[in-house]
Amino acid sequence: MQDVIAKGVLLGCYVITVKGKDAINGMTASWVSQVGFEPKMLMVSIAPERYTNELIRESGYFAVNVLSEEQIDIAKHYGFKSGRDADKFAGVGYFNAPNGSPVLNSAMAYFECKTDNIFKAGDHELFVGEVVVAKMLKPEKTPLLFRWDDYF
Repeated sequence: MQDVIAKGVLLGCYVITVKGKDAINGMTASWVSQVGFEPKMLMVSIAPERYTNELIRESGYFAVNVLSEEQIDIAKHYGFKSGRDADKFAGVGYFNAPNGSPVLNSAMAYFECKTDNIFKAGDHELFVGEVVVAKMLKPEKTPLLFRWDDYF
């Protein structure tokens, strides 16, 4: 079982998006979890040096874009470069969730969250957000699972 967890086959694959004061950004993440029912809350783990971390702290909102199984190229696109150095949204269709978080047109679902709390967890920080909007965009799709070997 440890090998299965280490390979990440139990984890979904998401793009976390955010709109800061002067920029938008997105990053691939697999460390996302539901943490509460009332209110509905999600948690995402992001390293402090990530540009997305900085922008979420600035804006107070973020979106979790659920990728479908044929979107591994999108996961790689948002995972291998920094938004400080590249416009990850150039040529990518998106719309804004009610609080401004970018949502990928191709996402199978999304959750927009208002940051409720931030906790240090080893070399990462856990952003806990209350879900303010959740929409299924493509219910016929199957979620993309994170498998370490797909990226390296």
